[in-house]
Amino acid sequence: MVRTDGWRRLPVTLLLILAVAVAYFAAGWIGLLQQVVLDGAAVTPLWLPTGIAVAALLCLGLRVWPGIALGTYFTIERISTFDPADTVLVAGNTLGPVCAYLLLRAVDFRGGLDRLRDGLALVFLGGLLPMLVSATVGTFMLVLTGDLTLSGFWPVWAAWWAGDAMGVLVVTPVLLVLRRARLPRDGYRAAEAAALAVTAVAVTLLATRSSTLSLLFLVFPLLTWAAVRFQLAGSAPCALLVSVLAISAATDRTGPFARHTLFEIMVNLQALNGAAALTALLLAALVTEQNNMRRKIEQVCEDLAEVVERLAPGRPGN
Repeated sequence: MVRTDGWRRLPVTLLLILAVAVAYFAAGWIGLLQQVVLDGAAVTPLWLPTGIAVAALLCLGLRVWPGIALGTYFTIERISTFDPADTVLVAGNTLGPVCAYLLLRAVDFRGGLDRLRDGLALVFLGGLLPMLVSATVGTFMLVLTGDLTLSGFWPVWAAWWAGDAMGVLVVTPVLLVLRRARLPRDGYRAAEAAALAVTAVAVTLLATRSSTLSLLFLVFPLLTWAAVRFQLAGSAPCALLVSVLAISAATDRTGPFARHTLFEIMVNLQALNGAAALTALLLAALVTEQNNMRRKIEQVCEDLAEVVERLAPGRPGN
């Protein structure tokens, strides 16, 4: 019976693996549109497939890891002809998200990100720590194959690691929140959400494209508004918007990213994206946790008041 159920689930598993591979490849194709060449190696400030890979593992389980490997293979094929040495790159890009999944499972991570500990876990155990694996394996492979000089190891490694980590911090929360997202039923909340969306686009464009004033700090009140009023459902898309528009401005070398070297641009860009992602993720988790705690306290108070009312002297039947 168990074997029969396993065979029945096999087509579903294969379809899920294929879907993950297609999503990974599509995200990689989008990410490569804004790649930059650093010391002869092509890197991306925000590697979207990593965020998709971690989200897929968290939602679908470890069974879909071959989809990550397939997506990596097809992405490499799009850049250049695949050779046996690229197998190491496939392994590194697969191991990073798998390590993130295992670390998050080990600390009882909840995809709703309704606790501050979940936000911290995603930042450190889902993004910063496990992406050291993919960045280290990938950069070492470029050096060993002669595609990268040894002197360029650390700049490329740092850019690779930051791009993979940002993919987790920016993309994974959006995908996790989509599973639970609901349109506001209250008219006022719907109007506020629309106002937030319009304001987010306008403010971020102004902050990332202003060539006379340095206005990047304007995105942080915006992220605070989104996190406090809409929690992760508002802050995660805003952080993704900030990251995408900032990368676009940096690639065009306009606004606050003009008149800087490529290395300076990458440092400023990753500092902005990292600060925005951390603000959005951790503040939303903290607000959600506090709201849940308040609701629990209110429920306990209501239950206690009901018990006191039933036990109060003088009531009929006492």
